[in-house]
Amino acid sequence: MKPIFLVTILALVAGCGGGSGSGHRYYATGPVSKACMSSDRKARNDALCGCVQAAANDELSGGDQRRAVKFYRDPHQAQEVRQSDRRSDKDFWTRYSAFVSRAERMCTGL
Repeated sequence: MKPIFLVTILALVAGCGGGSGSGHRYYATGPVSKACMSSDRKARNDALCGCVQAAANDELSGGDQRRAVKFYRDPHQAQEVRQSDRRSDKDFWTRYSAFVSRAERMCTGL
C-alpha cells in the first residue's frame, strides 16, 4: 500500500468542485479545514479546504478528524500510523484512507 498523506490532497487538487462536475461548492468548516488553511501549500483556498472538510465530515468522526489534523503538522506521524500493527491504528487508517479517497473524488471532480 502506498503512503497516503492528507497534505498530498492539497498538492494534487488545483481547485474544488463537486464530484463528477456537478458544480457544487463545499464550504464546510472544522478542524480539517482550519489545518488546511494554515498549511503552507499554495493550492489552499477556502473552497478547497471546505471541500476537504466536507469529505472529512462524511468519513471521519470528530476524534478521527482531530487525529488526522496532526498529520498536517507532522506527516511522519501518518507513516507511523499506517505501518503500525495496533488494531486501533489499522482501523483508523482504513477510515482515513476512505476519507482521502472521498476528498480526491469530491475535490477533483473525478
